[in-house]
Amino acid sequence: MDKSLLKQLFKGIWSAQTGMKDEMDLLTAAANTPRREALERMVDAPLPFSIEAIAVEQIKENKYLLTLPHTHDEILYGLGLNFKRIDVQGSVRHLHMDHFGGEDNGRTHAPAPFLVSSQGYGMLINKARYISVYTGNTHRKEAHPPVISRMDKGWQPVYKSREIEIIIPGDGFEIILFSGPTVLDVVRRYNLFCGGGCLPPKWGLGFWHRTPSSYTAEEVEEEAKAFETRGFPLDVIGLEPGWHSCSYPTSYEWSRERFPDPKGFIERLADKKIRVNVWENPFVSPQSTLGRQLEPFSGTHTGSWGGLIPDLSIENVREMIQKQHESEHLNQGVSGYKIDECDGFDQWLWPDHAAFPSGLSGETLRQVYGVLFQRLTLDMFRRRNMRTYGLTRASNAGTTSFPYVLYNDYYSHPDFITALCSSSLCGLLWTPEARSASDAEDWLRRIQSVCFSPLAMLNAWADGTKPWSFPEVSDAVRDVMLIRMQLIPYLYSAFAQYYFEGIPPFRAMVLEPHDASDPNASIQALRRISNQYMAGPCILVAPMFAGKKERTVILPPGKWFDFYTGALAGHGPTTITITPPLERIPLFVCDGGIVPMWPEDLNAHETERLKHLEVRYYGTSDGCFEVYDDDGLTYDYEQGTYALTRLKMGRNAEGKWQGTSETVYDGMTSAYDYFNWRFMTK
Repeated sequence: MDKSLLKQLFKGIWSAQTGMKDEMDLLTAAANTPRREALERMVDAPLPFSIEAIAVEQIKENKYLLTLPHTHDEILYGLGLNFKRIDVQGSVRHLHMDHFGGEDNGRTHAPAPFLVSSQGYGMLINKARYISVYTGNTHRKEAHPPVISRMDKGWQPVYKSREIEIIIPGDGFEIILFSGPTVLDVVRRYNLFCGGGCLPPKWGLGFWHRTPSSYTAEEVEEEAKAFETRGFPLDVIGLEPGWHSCSYPTSYEWSRERFPDPKGFIERLADKKIRVNVWENPFVSPQSTLGRQLEPFSGTHTGSWGGLIPDLSIENVREMIQKQHESEHLNQGVSGYKIDECDGFDQWLWPDHAAFPSGLSGETLRQVYGVLFQRLTLDMFRRRNMRTYGLTRASNAGTTSFPYVLYNDYYSHPDFITALCSSSLCGLLWTPEARSASDAEDWLRRIQSVCFSPLAMLNAWADGTKPWSFPEVSDAVRDVMLIRMQLIPYLYSAFAQYYFEGIPPFRAMVLEPHDASDPNASIQALRRISNQYMAGPCILVAPMFAGKKERTVILPPGKWFDFYTGALAGHGPTTITITPPLERIPLFVCDGGIVPMWPEDLNAHETERLKHLEVRYYGTSDGCFEVYDDDGLTYDYEQGTYALTRLKMGRNAEGKWQGTSETVYDGMTSAYDYFNWRFMTK
């Protein structure tokens, strides 16, 4: 590629445009603003190759071929939300917005064309089209390794290629390059470039429960009361399709039969510190009031169930939907949305040849529709200076700052953990929601994983499952839900790091510090492992799956301690085998780890009691943790209204261990006024 095409945007970030610029690309759809000051604080780093090593060639059928260098020991990550593995090495990815159908081929709920290399660089193809990526498995005749017979020593079924080849349709495209030097640095630059990570309201980090579709207001309130009576935490009730007067297609209007007084219903739940999140999809009932208004602004084809498909790229369309939503939802007290079914399969969405009033192709709109829907709803809450948190089944590149967590209808527990790891490599969040289980063990293991994810949710929309549905493990389910509630100060601080520094709050192990050149087997395994992950700065989570009594855990460099007892678990890099009891999800804390925790509570609301933090300290080394606080509800933190308190553990003048706290930033008075230090490692 010609260096003259390259434009430096920030330290370690460059862009290059080839051919014509599209009217709608991924970053235009997301419309986020880079966090300039945070990016400028990062250390500059060069790309690991010369820009001339990137080749661009216009090929047949109005397409471009983009070629990147590829080394023998390089590992590739990213390229959207993946369920089978976090590295995409040697695969072919057709990045196509779709419901995941079980095949590891790039058709997924978030087909973000953001490639991350272990060599210390990343590349975003800012194009809202179907892109095909050949990740080191194509060979030019002149560059193929020597051919060896299958009968001879050294034969391989697939040879690593010296190049990555990417097919991009259209009259032009933009690439944005991100340097490292580490994989985490690459991901951080990308996240900050996309506006920094989202910071949910505090209540969003509590426990969520979605009630069955057919429930009435009275039944929902009875369900909420049962949580309280039985001592199970609850911060958010999710209403499924039955709250609409018409669903499949959708009216966006309350069913007055099931919810005769929406405002009163929501206020009664609010008195119990419970928010309401409502389900919707993009297919609008033609008979609804909003449907009649949107008909002239919809596509040539209907979506599933005969619903109209409004062209969300048109500002006037977004305004009409927002006006209706604000009147019918926000004015009644709704706190957020679950945006469903704008992902696929092909037979559920509009065809690629569908035409829309804006002139955008069906293909382009499909790639960004979930993004536009997220932005539409988010803008309403921002205008009210009110934070929201919700769910989406379709997203794409550029949405790091959006307060939406991905989910789907697939239901493999191990693959859900892989997705959680994968999401951290492309600026996304994923929840391994619990819906059902084959038995009590499966139920508890799923709930444990849910409680250590970006959004802790039980989704009972179809079968009415409750946390206590398996009585033999209900106490253990309650215990892990309460641990989730206690950890909110820790998790909230991790999300603050996501916003301010671009560090994913839940992330794959490859993003942890390590020497990639170290031949240690555990270090090399860390680069690909997808059944364990980090939660916040110092907790390693190793989920258990039903039917498994033991598992291996790879510990990164340094000492690691059991979260529950403080006992030394091992000194990494190493691999250990554990046989945890059923009632505990394996958790490990790094040496010097500091974990601030609330007292047990059933809601994530502010009370006098929650001002007092228990601060757990693990290990034998000095430790430091910055606990973040703000009002938990508004966007005032963006204007500096927040507090940072540094918690430190070290030896005092007498050589004794002592925990201290000091104010780092005082844009407001922190709610935390007492720290009770607890030494976990004896």
